[in-house]
Amino acid sequence: MTGLAVDMGRMYAAKARLQAAVDAAALAGSMYLGSDPQLRNGIVANVVTEYLVNNYPGALVTALSPLTQVRGVCVSAQTDVPMTFMKVMALSSRSVSARSCAGFNDLEVVLVVDNSGSMNGRPIAEVKQAAIKLVDLMIPDGGAPSIKVGLVPFRGKIRLPDGVDGKPAGCRNANGSVNNSNVNPPDYSCRDAALPPVFGLSYNKSSIKRAIHTMNAGNSPSDTSGTIIAEGLKWARHVLTPEAPFVEGGSKDRFRKVIILLTDGDNEDGTCSGQFGGRSPRTDPQSTYRRNAYFQMGVTNCGCNDYGCLDQAMLEEARKAKEEGIEIFAIRFGVSDAVDIALMKAVASSSQGTDDHYYDAPSVNDIGTVFNRIGRQLGFRLL
Repeated sequence: MTGLAVDMGRMYAAKARLQAAVDAAALAGSMYLGSDPQLRNGIVANVVTEYLVNNYPGALVTALSPLTQVRGVCVSAQTDVPMTFMKVMALSSRSVSARSCAGFNDLEVVLVVDNSGSMNGRPIAEVKQAAIKLVDLMIPDGGAPSIKVGLVPFRGKIRLPDGVDGKPAGCRNANGSVNNSNVNPPDYSCRDAALPPVFGLSYNKSSIKRAIHTMNAGNSPSDTSGTIIAEGLKWARHVLTPEAPFVEGGSKDRFRKVIILLTDGDNEDGTCSGQFGGRSPRTDPQSTYRRNAYFQMGVTNCGCNDYGCLDQAMLEEARKAKEEGIEIFAIRFGVSDAVDIALMKAVASSSQGTDDHYYDAPSVNDIGTVFNRIGRQLGFRLL
């Protein structure tokens, strides 16, 4: 009886240690699903084996398989536990086994993407391509997905489809009022749909991809002036929370809610630079300033000052999102000064003492890599 108690205690301890090692191996493997989604390239297998051996030398992977209904990986392993007292009963060792699955499950992700003119051309094309790959990674073909994705394109404002907030389709000011496109000259970015509308959370992979493909970053400065990041964050929060105006969001107790924000510009209202920079809407009827989210509210002092009105609005919207349990990944594309980097780091939901939710993408070649890294973090979850 003493021998049985001692050796069984060793087996229970080995089982607990093996389970922890298998959990770590599955989590590590899930971070490489972006490069090996069906486990056919050996990348996930190599990572799983390495983590298992490092955490429990002598343990062996006995099975490795992808999940079918969600994008994930399952790992099974076993190890032999040598007996001490039970050898008198011809039991020299006994095997213990463990199994664990990790991957993408119960996620609600909103992509908040700068569609201003400086993103036109290859930058917006690279963002679209990276976003499509992220969707493919998170949502498997076939099966029953448990991941929803939404999209908030923004410039100096955002655009809503018809009826979402009880008002006609079109752009919105920062206070929710309709941004009037019937001005002279007309605001084509809303009237002629040059700015894609906000796309609510959806399980439908084809619909999500179509929405991503609509992003265009405009064709001219008059269509694309302004970069008001606060509006992108605000409407992403509205998309993720289940209350109106968007109601597709699920319970935060079930879903991990995530914003992925990408911008290449400072917060500015369209008066700071470029063809229309510095013009006053009261003295110059051609100014595009009035087409941004604050001017038609009668606010004329929100420009591009460091830590000014627009920067404070961005920080406040990030705070509100975090209070709702929303996780923010912030991507700074292009070359930035210290203030812009600090602000984006403040927006990100990084763990204390780290920048694990903030990314720099200095060139268009870095955009896909950054999205892939974020995808790995989103998959870092035991199922």
